[in-house]
Amino acid sequence: MFLSLLLPWALRRSFLEKQFGFTIHPSSRIGLAWILPDRLIMEANTAIGHLTLCKNIALLHLHEHASIGRGNWITGFPLGSSRHFASETERRPQLILGAHSAVTNRHFIDCTNSVSIGKFATFAGFQSQILTHTIDLAQNRQTSASVSIGDYCFVGTNCVLLGGSALPDFCVLGAKSLLNKAFTETYNLYGGVPARAIQKLSPDLAYFHRSEGFVF
Repeated sequence: MFLSLLLPWALRRSFLEKQFGFTIHPSSRIGLAWILPDRLIMEANTAIGHLTLCKNIALLHLHEHASIGRGNWITGFPLGSSRHFASETERRPQLILGAHSAVTNRHFIDCTNSVSIGKFATFAGFQSQILTHTIDLAQNRQTSASVSIGDYCFVGTNCVLLGGSALPDFCVLGAKSLLNKAFTETYNLYGGVPARAIQKLSPDLAYFHRSEGFVF
């Protein structure tokens, strides 16, 4: 993997597919980044930026036109024979980005359990965290739960999303918020510590009707 960083991209893509069994569309690209999940799927026109690290997860899947920016840290706890999370037989350490979704720069995403980001959603700003695992004090063991960000969502800068939380479709999570539960009501601005519904959002907002993910 280290030596592959020195190759021109066309040769590097071919090497990654042959050596690691990755699926990388010819129109997609990885920068100078350490991307080593068990399985990688990059559909058409996807991108991963420089200095991003991805390891110890079963699957990283970018649907078409999805992107991960620079300096992100994506990690988890792999499947296998371990005392950690042994009782969680349905656990899936993976990150799935929907079509035209984006993770911007310098975020930390813990994929000990599944993290899904819906189509046309933006995980924006800097230094936000997704944490899918914690310690169950009552049972004295580590536990995990998935995190879901819906379609056409916007997550502001410096937020924290905990395991078991969900941001519904067509919603905004305000900057510096803590999302610690699964909300269900769409077209809402959520914010605060912990997050709560603050105000309704109009379904007519142009952000909710984009046909192209990137916002100029």
